[in-house]
Amino acid sequence: MNTTPSAASPASASTPIRVGIVGYGNLGRGVEAAIAKNPDMSLAGIFTRRPSASITPIDPSASVFTIDALTEHENDIDVLILCGGSKTDLPVQGPELAARFNTVDSFDTHARIPEYFETVDAATRRAQTTALISTGWDPGMFSLNRLFGEALLPDGDTYTFWGRGLSQGHSDAVRRVDGVADAVQYTLPSQKAVDAVRSGTRPVLTTRQKHTRECFVVLEEGADADAVREAIVTMPHYFADYDTTVTFITADELARDHSAMPHGGFVLRSGLTGQDHAQIIEYSLALESNPEFTASVLVAYARAVHRLSQQNQHGAFTVLDVPPGLLSPKSPAQLRAELL
Repeated sequence: MNTTPSAASPASASTPIRVGIVGYGNLGRGVEAAIAKNPDMSLAGIFTRRPSASITPIDPSASVFTIDALTEHENDIDVLILCGGSKTDLPVQGPELAARFNTVDSFDTHARIPEYFETVDAATRRAQTTALISTGWDPGMFSLNRLFGEALLPDGDTYTFWGRGLSQGHSDAVRRVDGVADAVQYTLPSQKAVDAVRSGTRPVLTTRQKHTRECFVVLEEGADADAVREAIVTMPHYFADYDTTVTFITADELARDHSAMPHGGFVLRSGLTGQDHAQIIEYSLALESNPEFTASVLVAYARAVHRLSQQNQHGAFTVLDVPPGLLSPKSPAQLRAELL
């Protein structure tokens, strides 16, 4: 069981936190951009499974290596941010890399988080490293707000809505289906369900009643469209519990109509206090770039992981375990003076 970590002073500006990036897709690129906005951090390197020469980072001076080169840089990295997908990358990379480095990741298959936590926790305890799993905005910021809602309004119900937006994790899952050349997936909340929750009536809603999912898919040449559609709509943890439509389009249409990556959503807690007074808590996000916001959360938690490691707080953590003051570059005294 993790002990409660204490607050920490910010890292010295002369000794920035050295952050490595594993994986350089949209999320990895967002992490590079976020590191550049945090003066107490520096980019130690980008590590990729692709040929390093094929990567063009935002900063032309950034060092790019193949992932095999991580062994040579173990003493140059304070925290690794893992930017792979949750379906196949992170279940392998998470525990493997946490056995050698302090890590942060955005594993987002909610139903599998408990078992993923256990595998990463076992690796970190053997290696005396620190790992923060499953952060971003959901899981992550939304998880915190679900906790706040339940703690503050014990007589109540929690509702989470996502979208309308492009889901990185679900899009990645679709792209890994045999016969799919490329794809995106959008999550759409039901306005009828949202309005019912905001009314304070505390409706009982099924997963299918709260959201629908839309997939736009480019097929590989010769692929069986019916087989691809069936594989998508029956996929456990991703689509099986939702009304899901699959639309097949060309690569040109995908590039023209689906290159933006907006997302968002909201968490509501509807409950009663005292003499049955209705109270509603709502936390919402409207994101122009899903991967860039997720990356910003990962980078803030990389700061927290570095501080936990310095305090010899080893093991796996989630956002529910980390004091919020550890996310800020400001000192505890500054935070008390400026934010309380």
